[in-house]
Amino acid sequence: MTDILISSAFDSGNIEVTSIAGAEARLRIRKDNQSDFYQWFHFRVSGAPSRELVLRIEGLARSAYPGGWPGYRAAVSEDRSAWSRAETLWEPDLEGGTLTIRHTPAGDLAWFAYFAPYSLERHHDLVAEAAACEGVSYRCLGTSLDGRAIDCLVLGEGDIQVWLYARQHPGETMAEWWMEGALDMLTDPSDPHARQLRRQCRLHLVPNVNPDGSFRGHLRTNAIGVNLNREWDDPTAERSPEVLALRNAMDATGVHFAMDVHGDEAIPAVFFAGFEGIPSWSEKQGRGFTRYREILQRRTPDFQTRRGYPVAPPGKANLAMSTNQLAERYACVSMTLEMPFKDNDDLPDPERGWSPERSMLLARECLAALAEWLEAPE
Repeated sequence: MTDILISSAFDSGNIEVTSIAGAEARLRIRKDNQSDFYQWFHFRVSGAPSRELVLRIEGLARSAYPGGWPGYRAAVSEDRSAWSRAETLWEPDLEGGTLTIRHTPAGDLAWFAYFAPYSLERHHDLVAEAAACEGVSYRCLGTSLDGRAIDCLVLGEGDIQVWLYARQHPGETMAEWWMEGALDMLTDPSDPHARQLRRQCRLHLVPNVNPDGSFRGHLRTNAIGVNLNREWDDPTAERSPEVLALRNAMDATGVHFAMDVHGDEAIPAVFFAGFEGIPSWSEKQGRGFTRYREILQRRTPDFQTRRGYPVAPPGKANLAMSTNQLAERYACVSMTLEMPFKDNDDLPDPERGWSPERSMLLARECLAALAEWLEAPE
């Protein structure tokens, strides 16, 4: 029996091969550069048509979020377009924590990933297509440590400054799928919510804050192992030029509403993290956040408010995180949107789990909720 071949030498690829025997392999995830974070994987298997692949990713008990593995199923695709979920078993006591993926491909090739990837090439297509739409302007806010552009798309004629930004943590690819859904809606001349938002708001969308980490196959950091969402109180050109460029652009426009789009490894639900605990917290800001959250919960069963992160005590918010920094800096309503790597347990999809398609649909509901939220401002 010939051995399968495994490769991750491509955009966002990440895996290390320990051994291969026939259609079985022992694997490990490479850490982010100059960092101990690891959880994202993305690799290709060839040479096993109609044979069951048994892929064991070992050493995961020390990964960034071991709580993300129980109940998790790996993403798999045989055409890099349609992604489903493979049979996956988590064994915490085997070889330092082992995730075993089983899949029988119909053809010669199969790709596996922590979540459906969003390539840098697709990112460039997204930016180019959106920038070509009527009423959309493009801005390069700055460059990353590896010299990649921090792309920003701007549209709308209103005075309300809205900032939407994604992939501070590059392995959270559902965030850029959300951005694709948001741009599809906002550039649709027939969509009534988009027309309303373009009339009232000036919308700034940054689909990928961390292109270096995305291309390198990182989970959480930029090219030199810096977690960008812990840099917002004092970003520097040497450590975090991506955040510095984005925050400088926000300073130039001001911010009235902001959403930082992410994915959560462990919690099988969609939820918000707010800015409770900032030093200047006000009842008015808090009511604005609560009202938006209630509108979104009413609009889509994919969003809930029962599960989420602990709320920071008064005055104890971490201002190095963007949502807290923006709420404190601009007295705006800001929030972090979290989508699951697993599935939404309130509305599960056995075939695909949480998916690119659901991420894009959620973006439309988030923007429609924003339009409704603006109809009755305090």
